[in-house]
Amino acid sequence: MSTTITNAFITQYESDVHHIFQLEGGFLRPSVRTKSVVGSSTTFQKIAKGTATTKARHGTITPMNQTHTAVSCTLSDFYAGDWADKLDEAKTNIDERMALAKGGAWALGRKVDNQVITVLDTTSESTVTITVTSAAAVRAGLLQVCEALDDNDVPNDGGRYGLLTPRAWSQAMTVKEFNSSDYVGPNGLAFTEGAPLSQKWKSWNNVLWKVHTDLPGKGTATAKVFVYHKNAIGYGYGAHAGNVAENEGVSADITWHGDRASHFVNHMMSGGACLIDTTGVIEGNLNDTTAIATT
Repeated sequence: MSTTITNAFITQYESDVHHIFQLEGGFLRPSVRTKSVVGSSTTFQKIAKGTATTKARHGTITPMNQTHTAVSCTLSDFYAGDWADKLDEAKTNIDERMALAKGGAWALGRKVDNQVITVLDTTSESTVTITVTSAAAVRAGLLQVCEALDDNDVPNDGGRYGLLTPRAWSQAMTVKEFNSSDYVGPNGLAFTEGAPLSQKWKSWNNVLWKVHTDLPGKGTATAKVFVYHKNAIGYGYGAHAGNVAENEGVSADITWHGDRASHFVNHMMSGGACLIDTTGVIEGNLNDTTAIATT
């Protein structure tokens, strides 16, 4: 009977961790191509542009011969564990199980975001300098990074995302077109009531924007922000057998250690990010120490 209870506890705990990881653990996994992987690596296919041609009546059609490139993505293993002392549990008035579940899921979610941002930072596209001395200059800079995607023929199909540092976000909020529902509609504003944290993106200029604290150079004179298309970045995650919903994301292991009179609660995942198409990622540079524009 005790074994059955333990299994039920672990099943419920893994379900909690998975739910938190999916909704609140990280921001960026929904903004990139994802793929469930059995193994240590996977590939994402990249197909080059095709060119339409004419033909004479009854003539032969010239094949487009679109180049297919397999982009490799290697998965890494990550762990986030902590001890839960048996007697400490009796002395607290918090839900220790849920606190550990949130801590582990958030830690792994931040790791996913870090992997995606690291890959964004490898783009070989020319960078755009964003001047932040006035609202008009900020607006022009943000429009320019979006324009760079247009210049690269990146689809403007609702799959574009933008990441800003906290100061860059504050600068953007001085732009009336960015912060007013008169321009984006009430559903396009950030922090929609009732939406999970990871789904709270702000729509402007047909790009979904979010503030992120892990961008390179945050708070310095050489900060970086990014605008990218979902199909330009791939993320492979390890598939797990067992009780994790849909066999994806994170799993948990709860082990009793009698010599410590504690449970060790371990959360784990396998995942890796890769740059599929560098033309779909535009980097913006700005001085993140500049005071927020007042004009």
